[in-house]
Amino acid sequence: MNMLNLTVHAMLALPLVVLAANNLLAKQTARKIALYVCAAVAFFQIASSVTLFVMYTRYGITHYDFNIFDPGQVSADYFSVNRLDLFLMVCIGIVVFVSVMLALETIKDHKRSYVNLLMCLLLGMNGMVMATDLFSLYVFLEIVGITSFVMIAMFRSKVGLEGSFKYLVVSSLGIVLLLSGLALIFMQTGTLDFKAIGESLLDTQDSSRRALTYSAVVLMISGFAVKAGAVPFHSWLPDAHQSADTAVSVLLSGIVIKIAGIYGLIVVLDLFGSLEAVRIIYQVIGLVSTITGAVLAARQHHFKRIAAYSSVSQMGYIILALSSGTTLGVVGAAAHIFSHAIFKSTLFSNAAAIHEEVGVLDVTKLGGLEKKMPITAFSSVIAFLSTAGVPPFCGFWSKLLIVIALWKSGDTVWAGAALAASIFTAVYFLRLQRKVFFGKLADGMQDVREAKNSIGFIEAALTAVTVGAGLLFPFALQYLQTAGII
Repeated sequence: MNMLNLTVHAMLALPLVVLAANNLLAKQTARKIALYVCAAVAFFQIASSVTLFVMYTRYGITHYDFNIFDPGQVSADYFSVNRLDLFLMVCIGIVVFVSVMLALETIKDHKRSYVNLLMCLLLGMNGMVMATDLFSLYVFLEIVGITSFVMIAMFRSKVGLEGSFKYLVVSSLGIVLLLSGLALIFMQTGTLDFKAIGESLLDTQDSSRRALTYSAVVLMISGFAVKAGAVPFHSWLPDAHQSADTAVSVLLSGIVIKIAGIYGLIVVLDLFGSLEAVRIIYQVIGLVSTITGAVLAARQHHFKRIAAYSSVSQMGYIILALSSGTTLGVVGAAAHIFSHAIFKSTLFSNAAAIHEEVGVLDVTKLGGLEKKMPITAFSSVIAFLSTAGVPPFCGFWSKLLIVIALWKSGDTVWAGAALAASIFTAVYFLRLQRKVFFGKLADGMQDVREAKNSIGFIEAALTAVTVGAGLLFPFALQYLQTAGII
């Protein structure tokens, strides 16, 4: 078995191995080492995905197919890994690593349960991006959804149970919509394989069968939009983010809504992008989500709810990028997935630091913390500037690619709207920074200290990535152009 084959198999096998070991080891031993093992798995995924991406580009590999049950042959039950999949697995690895670093400080009990759920979540997300048929995609999506539901309710608090129940109800609606769409497709084709659908479904259809296809596409888009937290399916997202432990919130906002929702929309675009209705739906959902999320974020008083509604807005940007229907649009969407994973992970790390040191996240009860928590304040400002699309940070470049993609595809109005929406982003984050970090120190905050240990480390590391990725982004674009990707 060559190195490439071994590595892609490990992406699915390692979470299962860690899951088994975590439950077979003695409880005290598992409590001591399990989180560090999870961090090592996340680091392995980041390093191996980057290595494979470079290898793919160097040797002209577009994708690699494999069968985890029968390595000697490729059958109908196989997985596939392309360059986009590898890029998304880098993002998955980064956010999982951040979550583990936060969990070292924020999760005192239920560490074994957290590790079990985290490995299931990692398996589900990796499986989604590797799946080559819609049914397998659905199965791994269910793993992601059920695991997320349990993680929100893990500590059995009143707000946690309420948030998880809302997530379960809305998520179940999304699954019903998605399964209905898959059923309509299967009725027409007899298969859910990506290649078979892409090659045959839209060929020589009469009006009635074409209506079924359009219905299936709308149902699938709606199902994935629920998972992405896009408007009007966003109601679960702020409650789930606020009620969950911050180590879980960073997973939900940093990567779960992108893999469970946005990646599904990328699949729909790849299969049915020739339908003009798909682009129109993406444009409407994208613009409405971008503006609505920003407006609602400006009305919130809880740090994590502001960050949650900000995620709704940023998902709108990504969906707008996909609506261009171009390779540059997909690259812009992927770049913003990375940018959002970094700056939103930073903001939730800031929330963890403040909650651990102060005990509250109501911005109306905070103030002047930059005097006591300079590292947290600085990293929060950098994350805010990246979110707002201020150069030279990575968020600027990803938003610029999105605007250029829309402009080149002839969607100048949508490009202008996406550009103008950044003003709303600046408004609500300026408000957040002013109320939390600047001004007079709030009463009772005299003994507050800077974030310690792993939280302080991850804040500094993510800030360095935000700055470094922004400065190196032009070179990355040049690399993609040389490789013929854009």
